[in-house]
Amino acid sequence: MISDDGTTKATSAAALQGVRVIELANFIAGPLIGMFLADYGADVVKVEQPDVGDGIRGWGGRKNGVGLYHKILNRNKRSVTADMKLPMGLEAVRRLVIGADVLVENFRPGTLEKWGLGYDVLSELNPGLILVRISGFGQTGPYRARSGFGSLAEAMTGFAFTNGFADRPPLLPGFALADTTTGLAGAFLTLVALQARRANGGKGQVVDLAIYEPLLTLLGPQIIEFDQLGIVPERSGSRLSLISPRNTFKTRDGKWVAISAGAHAVFQRLCKALDAPEIAGDPRFADNQSRRQNADSIEEALQQVVGRFDLDALIARFEAHDAPGAPVYNVADVLQDRHFGERENIVGVKDDEVGGQLRMQNVIGKLSGTPGEISHAGPMLGKDNKVILMDELAFTEQELREAGIAI
Repeated sequence: MISDDGTTKATSAAALQGVRVIELANFIAGPLIGMFLADYGADVVKVEQPDVGDGIRGWGGRKNGVGLYHKILNRNKRSVTADMKLPMGLEAVRRLVIGADVLVENFRPGTLEKWGLGYDVLSELNPGLILVRISGFGQTGPYRARSGFGSLAEAMTGFAFTNGFADRPPLLPGFALADTTTGLAGAFLTLVALQARRANGGKGQVVDLAIYEPLLTLLGPQIIEFDQLGIVPERSGSRLSLISPRNTFKTRDGKWVAISAGAHAVFQRLCKALDAPEIAGDPRFADNQSRRQNADSIEEALQQVVGRFDLDALIARFEAHDAPGAPVYNVADVLQDRHFGERENIVGVKDDEVGGQLRMQNVIGKLSGTPGEISHAGPMLGKDNKVILMDELAFTEQELREAGIAI
């Protein structure tokens, strides 16, 4: 644990060495918080339902019967099983809380209280505990009791309304955008609460985070522009209302390049790279405001020019002129890119359950003094039952067996 004076009980290269996190969370948002903390050394104990575990174990692609997304989200964690419908499962959580810094949960509001595990109870066991509560709509408000999923957040924040093309239906993202942004925000807020505990004499608190809230903020100036100017943004494909040009364009060899040039000097370099002085000198494109007003015209002109080049030649010209363009990659392209390789953005992790090396995204960021690392992929269900439930929490083998917990 982190002591009240802000120091840890052990010295280690891991930034979060000594932080104990109990994860009562399933699927994506809550487990992603645990993943980010575990990547930097926190001891994350994931509590799962016996026999079935976290539902993410069965989502998406599987190999040898094992869900592959689980191997990412639950990496670096320890897994124990406990049935929260049984007294022994609730007692296991209470014992875990005593030695923990953080408890992450993503049940519907009121569930912990129904189990007798509200913050009033948990904080009596451990006054320094930080309870991170993830839910669809938060612990308060008229929607608090609604079931909450990322897709609902993507719809209700205004994201889907502005995503896609004007003549087509609103478009939800092709990945769990709201859940993953909640994971990032939740990890940040957990660290904020840990810092606050150091400054407040060791007293913990509750972090109440709704899945829609991070995405609402990340959507940018929509709220303030409507408030002050009455603007309701519509679907505009890959365009960005703030700048022009900003879109994807098809190259001569049938590939795609992304171009974004808001600053006028950057736009001039783009035109030089494309050998297109007629675009650079067009009075309709004299500044960013003019280009925004003539977005159709500038994109049509750029497409004609971009279509003269194959993608590789075009990227070389962009690099030579310091112009703002990049290839539109698929996942195979990402894995082959030499920059991503040299930066070690993708790493191989040995895993006996699936077999061989699993390539996955590496830890986010590079700290020069206390780097994060992936020590293992998501564990087998209940892998740490004996070490944690018996050796640490002093449950007997008979108690575990009676509760249907394998050891």
